[in-house]
Amino acid sequence: MNAKAVVLAGLLGVLAYLTLTKQGRDVAEKIGVAIMDFSNSGLNLVRQFEGFSATPYRDADGWSIGYGHFILPGETYTVIDEAQADALLRADVAKAEQIVRSHVTVPLTQSQFDALVSFVYNVGGPPRYQFENSTLLRLLNAGDYSAAAEQFKRWNSPKSPPQVVAVLTDRRAQERELFMSA
Repeated sequence: MNAKAVVLAGLLGVLAYLTLTKQGRDVAEKIGVAIMDFSNSGLNLVRQFEGFSATPYRDADGWSIGYGHFILPGETYTVIDEAQADALLRADVAKAEQIVRSHVTVPLTQSQFDALVSFVYNVGGPPRYQFENSTLLRLLNAGDYSAAAEQFKRWNSPKSPPQVVAVLTDRRAQERELFMSA
């Protein structure tokens, strides 16, 4: 490994420490490094698009509940209230935030961060890795914000063969608009 790669790896390690741990976030705050969090406006956008369901419902990839919480193997839910749904939403959003933080290498505004977290929440992260391998992310990390924004429009069908879903078209349009409002 050359010296440049060693320095880069070290910087990435420090960034991960600052964003992933409570102690690291405290250090970041003390040295004036802002760690962006999903805003209440972003949470409301996800709630609006996902809608609330107290009981499990079938979606494109399996079963979900609450505000779009994908029910994982070993989880069993029959009925939940909005407070439980909100707790599941916040836990799932934390995962989406981390995916955005760990894969986006360019500066973001709050609106851009919110749009990307909403997008990742919907399309999924590991184990599906849809965002991590997307053209949207590649263009964004290349600094082409406008071209990246245009990629939102392409994510309006959940499965192959592609079948356009109106609600996904609307969601992507609003996420794109939020992303561009920065």
